[in-house]
Amino acid sequence: MLATIINAIAIVAGSLVGLLFKKGLAKRYEQAIFTAAGIVSLVVGIQMAVKTSHVLAFAIALILGGLLGTALDIEGAVFRLGEGLKRRFAKDEEGGSFALGFLNASVLYCSGAMAIVGSFKAGTEHDYALILTKSVLDGLLSILFASAMGVGVAFSALSVLAYQGILTLVSVWVKPYVSPLMLGELTGIGGALVIMIGINLLELKKLKTGDFLPGLVFTVLLVLAMPFASFL
Repeated sequence: MLATIINAIAIVAGSLVGLLFKKGLAKRYEQAIFTAAGIVSLVVGIQMAVKTSHVLAFAIALILGGLLGTALDIEGAVFRLGEGLKRRFAKDEEGGSFALGFLNASVLYCSGAMAIVGSFKAGTEHDYALILTKSVLDGLLSILFASAMGVGVAFSALSVLAYQGILTLVSVWVKPYVSPLMLGELTGIGGALVIMIGINLLELKKLKTGDFLPGLVFTVLLVLAMPFASFL
């Protein structure tokens, strides 16, 4: 858990730097920050998405995930959670902006292979190098994202603590089922979510990224089914 705690601290620290930068930034420069954050998200997302080697499974997981997430209104639930956190901890922050920062940063920091593999290495081998490397990257990205989307980015540290903490604790039992294929497909679907973040930040189209989060679950199920369904 120590490496995950360091990761969360790095996100909070980077966010604080970003918030300080944002306060000293003239209003006319804010769009430039949003554009930069959007382009970074697109680049990171594309790099992740190309890890998929089963496009049909990728498409099915994304479609089914989007349908289930829409039915459950996951994006709405995340925004309501953001509103609750805002009222409790950040009363001066705009609710929509807070929730957007919380959601986007949580997806970005939790959807990559580094979070999964790093947590497994920390839990089973006490090897913290990968999570510590991720901590540096997340801290730097937090500066950019917090300067664009506000204090909600800092609260994504809670998502990282919960997600990576659980993976670290259960790593001994889960690791045998997480193959390179599983990692590649999870990274691919996570990349699709990060691309959605980039599209939203660039204001090309309003996408409900949160509603597609169940795609990660469907990806796991489809990868487990692949030995019995070769067409995937």
